[in-house]
Amino acid sequence: MSEKRKRDLMILMPVLVCFLGIAAVSVFWPKAYRESSFEQISTFCEVLMERNPETEEQILAALKEYRTVAEDGMDGNMFLEQYGYESSQFGGELEDRFFLLLAGVFLVTVGCFLICFRQMERRKNVRIAELTGYLEQVNTGAGGTVLQSCEDEFSLLQDELYKTVTELCRTKDAALKAKENFADHLANIAHQLKTPVTAASLSLQLLEKEAPGCRVDQVKRQLERLETLEETLLTLSRIDAGVLPLEHGKVDVYTVLTLAADNLDDLLRKESISVSIPDQGCVEIVGDMEWTMEALMNLMKNCMEHSPRGGTVHCDYSANPIYAEILIWDEGEGFCQEDIPYLFERFYRGKRACPHGAGIGLALAKSVFELQNGNVTARNLPEGGACFEIRVYSH
Repeated sequence: MSEKRKRDLMILMPVLVCFLGIAAVSVFWPKAYRESSFEQISTFCEVLMERNPETEEQILAALKEYRTVAEDGMDGNMFLEQYGYESSQFGGELEDRFFLLLAGVFLVTVGCFLICFRQMERRKNVRIAELTGYLEQVNTGAGGTVLQSCEDEFSLLQDELYKTVTELCRTKDAALKAKENFADHLANIAHQLKTPVTAASLSLQLLEKEAPGCRVDQVKRQLERLETLEETLLTLSRIDAGVLPLEHGKVDVYTVLTLAADNLDDLLRKESISVSIPDQGCVEIVGDMEWTMEALMNLMKNCMEHSPRGGTVHCDYSANPIYAEILIWDEGEGFCQEDIPYLFERFYRGKRACPHGAGIGLALAKSVFELQNGNVTARNLPEGGACFEIRVYSH
């Protein structure tokens, strides 16, 4: 029997039981009524004959006349009311039987309904558990499918779930493959850059000895920029490939902020910009000291590049049971509002970007913190200036 027929049968079963109960009452109730009426008349005649034996013939004659009247109909006969009797004083046992029959039909119908409802709920719960288990397998990478022997109300949902999961898995595999290809291409580009940059650096050194002062410094700065770009591309390719070596130890936030500022000391002095790092006590995160410092340097450098000469790059940090928070902000003009959603995209350059930047530093910082169970967001402060907000969550 198909699942649809079983479901329909379970729905119709209580109705069928109720109908059969009513039919049974309709069949057996007239017989019970006749038997009860006969017993009452027989009892009345017996009492009357025992008290007045001489009236036996009159009573039998009256019974014959009663049968004739009963066949013709006696609706509305209330003769005994003039002697103070009421209909409620007669037929008590008959009423009890009637109510017992109705109560029995009602209880059987309700019981059948509850049994059918429970069975339907159980079957639904089993199917829901199967579909839930299937999705759990997919989420854990086990895959598979849900075997079904017959059609039911969940069949369409199951088919759509299977199609959706299959398409998502295919899309995921394609995205991972594309990401791997991108990482490989990025690494190849970085390695291809290394050879001409190295050769150009050697040629520049020879040129500097033979003809000093021929704009050597300008070319040297551009080569240094290319070397930095090459190293950044290699780092990004390692991040994309999931092979960036990261340690997971306790990192003191005040210490790593101070180290990041110290590494930027030459640039800060050149621009006459200071870094303010108040000591807020011991706040630690779990991560890699060197890469955390590198990420913070990129954020500080961005603030420095957009600070007015003689300004200050501010830092602050705090912690709660859920995450540690680090704030870095400047006193500049802030971000263009339309640039904020794209600031951490690779190679994106906003309207107020530094002309010498490559658009990689912020993306690298975000990737490093994400690998350490954190994230980075950017916003403008109400009083002016751009602010980076870093949150590293507890493991």
